[in-house]
Amino acid sequence: MHRKRWCGARRRTQAAETEYLIYENLFAKKEDIEDFVLEGKADITFENGCMRMKNALEAGLGQMANFVLWCPKEFPKDIRVEWEFRPLSDVGLCILFFAAAGKGNRDLFDPSLAERTGEYPQYHSGDINAFHVSYFRRKEPEERVFHTCNLRKSCGFYLVAQGADPIPGVEDVVDFYRLAVIKKENRIEFTINELSIFTYIDDGITCGALLDGGKIGFRQLAPLTAEYRNLRVYQIK
Repeated sequence: MHRKRWCGARRRTQAAETEYLIYENLFAKKEDIEDFVLEGKADITFENGCMRMKNALEAGLGQMANFVLWCPKEFPKDIRVEWEFRPLSDVGLCILFFAAAGKGNRDLFDPSLAERTGEYPQYHSGDINAFHVSYFRRKEPEERVFHTCNLRKSCGFYLVAQGADPIPGVEDVVDFYRLAVIKKENRIEFTINELSIFTYIDDGITCGALLDGGKIGFRQLAPLTAEYRNLRVYQIK
């Protein structure tokens, strides 16, 4: 069995709607991410059948210590992205980028785009467009005393949706959490363990034009250590 694959399995969801599994990655060994693109510096290891990530630079460097790990695949506009996540430390923050592409219909890795090295402004106010959902937000003191998940649309750093984060502190984490982003037409929903955290309806005007297909990437803020496994992407038809 291939641990990283494009495939055609399907499942029925709502009436007249089918989800086709088009990409799967177990994140079980280093070969599973050999074609991924890392921006910034990270310490990525594999043990117990999952991928463990932490920053390779001192957290005191601020934004310079953070990183993004991109899946190189181009995905269609209507998708469900599922992955499993387990935090191993309390201070830090995680983000999933999706529908990410260069401005002017350029590929995310087009060499004409400005270099990206993991510093946040390069992603929210640079020359790319994307949605990004931030979850397990425990970097700043105000984030640790009031846990939320945020959805932003860029370019422009628009906060378009927010919901409560049900993931507890690390001392109470006993297993992986199942996270999912569902993007269909102009609707986006984020769930944790099948619990809906927020839903956003994009009018395609207030915060810029509707975003179509693009790439997905995992961002992590120092000094967090976290584990990931079982990335699956479904096309919704």
